[in-house]
Amino acid sequence: MSYDATKMADWQIAQEAEKNMPTPEEWRDKLGLKKDEIMAYGRISKLDFLKIIDRLKGNKDGKYIEVTAITPTPLGEGKTTTAMGLMEGFGKRKKNIGGAIRQPSGGPTMNIKGTAAGGGNALLIPMTEFSMGLTGDINDITNAHNLAMVALTSRMQHEFNYDDAQLAKRKLKRLDIDPRRMELRWAIDFCAQALRNIVIGLGGKMDGFMMSSGFQITVSSELMAILSIARDLKDLRERIGKITIAYSNSGDPISADDLEVGGAMTAWMRNAINPTLACTVEYQPCMVHAGPFANIAVGQSSIIADRVGLKMFDYHVTESGFAADIGFEKFWNVKCRLSGLKPNVSVLTATIRALKMHGGGPRVVPGRPLADEYTKENLGLLEKGIENLLHNINVVKKSGIKPVVCINAFHTDTKNEIALVKKHAEAAGARCATSEHWLKGGDGALELTDAVIDACEEKVDFKFLYPLEMPFRERVSQIAKEVYGADGVVWTPEAEVKAKGFEDDPAFKDYNTMMVKTHLSLSHDPTLKGVPKGWKLPIRDILLFSGAKFLCPMAGTISLMPGTSSDPAYRKVDVDVSTGAVKGLF
Repeated sequence: MSYDATKMADWQIAQEAEKNMPTPEEWRDKLGLKKDEIMAYGRISKLDFLKIIDRLKGNKDGKYIEVTAITPTPLGEGKTTTAMGLMEGFGKRKKNIGGAIRQPSGGPTMNIKGTAAGGGNALLIPMTEFSMGLTGDINDITNAHNLAMVALTSRMQHEFNYDDAQLAKRKLKRLDIDPRRMELRWAIDFCAQALRNIVIGLGGKMDGFMMSSGFQITVSSELMAILSIARDLKDLRERIGKITIAYSNSGDPISADDLEVGGAMTAWMRNAINPTLACTVEYQPCMVHAGPFANIAVGQSSIIADRVGLKMFDYHVTESGFAADIGFEKFWNVKCRLSGLKPNVSVLTATIRALKMHGGGPRVVPGRPLADEYTKENLGLLEKGIENLLHNINVVKKSGIKPVVCINAFHTDTKNEIALVKKHAEAAGARCATSEHWLKGGDGALELTDAVIDACEEKVDFKFLYPLEMPFRERVSQIAKEVYGADGVVWTPEAEVKAKGFEDDPAFKDYNTMMVKTHLSLSHDPTLKGVPKGWKLPIRDILLFSGAKFLCPMAGTISLMPGTSSDPAYRKVDVDVSTGAVKGLF
C-alpha cells in the first residue's frame, strides 16, 4: 500500500510501514539465504557476504544500475528517493530487485540535510535505525580511527619523555614523529566546527605531548574510504596497516603498522565489513554499507554490497553521492576500476526546481520558502538551466553508457515544463521518464522502471576516462576539462611540488585519483551555477590516503569538518515517551 505523503511526515510513513516489515527469519526465507548467512541485529540483519558470495559464485551477475544526478540545489534532488522508487517500481513489475546505498552520517542527519533515507513513499526502513547508527559501523570506524590517534599521541609522549634505552626497555623504537605533519585528526560523526582546530596535551608531562590538532567528521576518515572499496577482511587488514598517520622529522611516512595499531583497528571494524539488510516501504531488499562523503571522499556504498547484490538479484541498484561530475565520475573511474564490475545503465536524477536555479533563479536556501519562480511555470528559466542537465548527460555518455534521465516530479511541475525537459534530454541521446515515486511509490515509478529495463538490454561499451598509467597531473587535467568543463588546472606551488613527487615515485603509480571539490557547482566555486565558462580549476593541496591508495587533489576550500547550521534537524527530533519511538526525523 502507499501512504498519503502530502499529510504524513517521513517518520510517520516509516512507522506505519515498519509494522509489516519482514523479520530476519522471513528475509532469510524470502531471499533463499542459509541460516548462517544472516545475522539478526534486532529487527534488522547483517549479511555474511563471504559465505553468500562463495555459495553463489557460479551465478551470473544481474544487471547493474547506478543512480546519479544533475548538479543539485542545497536541498538535494532526490537520488536516494529515486533509488528507492526505482526498486519499488521493479517490485511492481515482479522483478527480482535489490539495491545498496550508503549509511548516513550523524552530521547531516542532525544538521540541515536530514537522514538520506529517501522520502514519501520512496523511503528506506527501518528509518530510525538507519538514521541513528544502524548496526554500529560508523561507531566502529570512529573507534578504530581514534585508536590510531591514541597510538600516535601516546607514542609522541613516550618518545619525548624517555631516552632510547628507556624506550627499548618498554619494547618501543623511536619513530621521531614530526608534530607539524599529522595526516590524521580525531574523528566524531557530527558537524562540529568548534573542534576543527584545537590544542591537545595541556598540563604536565604525563598529560600528553602539547600540539595543535583537530577533528574531522568520521565519514571523511580514510577508514570509511577503505570500507567502501575493500574486497574482504584480508584486504581490509592490509589497507588499514598501510594508512599514513604522520611523518617523521626526516620525512618518512609513519603507518598504522609502524605504530603497531593496525591489527587492533581492524578488530574494531571486524563486523563493519558485512552489509546491513534493510528495505523500502514496499519491502524490496536494500543493503546499507559504507558512507563516505562524495565531495571529500569516494561517495559510494561498498564494492562488497554490489558484489553480493549482483549475485542475489536479477537487477541491482546502487547510488553515487552528489552529481554526475563527482559521484558518477568516482563510480566510473575509481569504484568500477577497483571492483571490475561494469554498469548497464546510469539513472540521472533531475528536478525542475534545480534546473530553474541553474537558469538563473533566486538562491535556494534550506529552511526558507522557495521563491515563486520555483513553484510557478517559468519556461525561460528552465530552458537556460537545461544546459546543466545536458552537460551531465554528456559526462555519463563519455563512459559508454546511454543514461536514463529521471524527472523527479514535484506537484508544482507543469506539463509544459516536463515536456521541455524531455525534448532536450531525448535530443541529447538519453531516455527520459517522469516519476512520481515520492507521491505514489512503485506505482508512480513505472514509466521510469520500464525505461531502465529497456536500457539494461542495450549493449554498453564501457570505458574509463583515462588509463591508470597516465601521469597524475594529466589525469587531474583530464577530469577538469572533460567532466567539469574547465579550461585547465592551476596548481599552487606547494601542490605542484607534491604532485611531481608522487609522479616521480613508482610507489604511487597505481594510486587512484580522488577529486575533492564542492558538489554545488561543476566548478570549484559553489556560487557558479549552470555550466560555468572560462575558468580553471585551482588545486591547493593533495591529500594522501595510502591505505585506500588514493591521491586526493583539493580544489577550493573544502573542510573535513562541516559546521552545524543555526536551524539544525536535531531541534525537531524527540522521543515518544509512552512508546519509545523516535519522531521528527526527515
